[in-house]
Amino acid sequence: MRRIISALLISISSTLALAQGAKPLELAPDAPERHIVVPGDTLWGISAKFLKDPYRWGELWRMNTEEVKNPHRIYPGQVIVLDRSGSQPRLKLATTKLPRREYVEPLSKGIPSIPAQEIEPFLSEPRVLDAAGLDAAPRVVALQSDRVIAGAGDTIYTTEVTARHKAWQLFRPGKALIDPDTKETLGHEALYLGTARMTQAGVPSSFLVTTSKQEIVRDDRLLAAPRQDIPSYIPRAPGIQVKAKVLAIYGGVNFGGPQSVVTINRGKADGLEIGHVLAADLAGAEVSNRYQGEKTDYKLPDARNGLLFVFRVFDRVSYALVMNATHPVVVGDTVRTP
Repeated sequence: MRRIISALLISISSTLALAQGAKPLELAPDAPERHIVVPGDTLWGISAKFLKDPYRWGELWRMNTEEVKNPHRIYPGQVIVLDRSGSQPRLKLATTKLPRREYVEPLSKGIPSIPAQEIEPFLSEPRVLDAAGLDAAPRVVALQSDRVIAGAGDTIYTTEVTARHKAWQLFRPGKALIDPDTKETLGHEALYLGTARMTQAGVPSSFLVTTSKQEIVRDDRLLAAPRQDIPSYIPRAPGIQVKAKVLAIYGGVNFGGPQSVVTINRGKADGLEIGHVLAADLAGAEVSNRYQGEKTDYKLPDARNGLLFVFRVFDRVSYALVMNATHPVVVGDTVRTP
């Protein structure tokens, strides 16, 4: 009995602590009373119309944890209404008759969380593997007409492929992803080269290169293309405290801004999930102050720079889209639970 009572007390105290720590929802300065969903809308875009912090979208809908992970879909033509009657604002779907409209896309297709065109290539292109991740993959052994390089429209020949998939992707071993704090290797990013389709099985197997982003050479590797699903998860802050760093900005650059894709040094093993939103910090400047002949150095506090939406998660690293930023996001920047 004592154990049960103790457990209840701990549960109640934890709930109260979380409730007390939760900040009241702040509406955007020009939050509309209603919004008609149209093709091209995203959950993030609509959320930003209503909220100062778009990642608190689930709270505005009064969703529970399971609903946030598997949200109801929102479709073009629906009307979202802002209800200010309670102590906290909330959103509801209104029942209304709208003028007949014709859409190119079927209305049964719910709107995505973030712009699909910005992340579609990254849902299949970046691959994070262990050191031996490509060793067992089919290897290119020859190119059409004994060429040195191949591209779209060319035939390539590989070691035997027994599995039959509709689509394949070509990769080359890429750089190691090193944790900036522990110096530990978190994985290896495979360099995406293009796509291919099997034309004949055997020894060797034949493939037609359907698209190419880079030249394909002998010893490049083939992997089955993963299913491409556009995330439809409600944007939300992690339920745990996450602190990470930007490992890289996709494309090999050192600076990025809104709509840039970044790699961070946390993943599934650290509790990150698709749909989690992290705050990017701008490192505080180091300044010196001289007073009465004595010089003192100060490190100014970090400040919020922007928000990142995590859309692809591996075991120890993740990819995130920069949703907004007041200053460039730089390799080495700190990201954390907002």
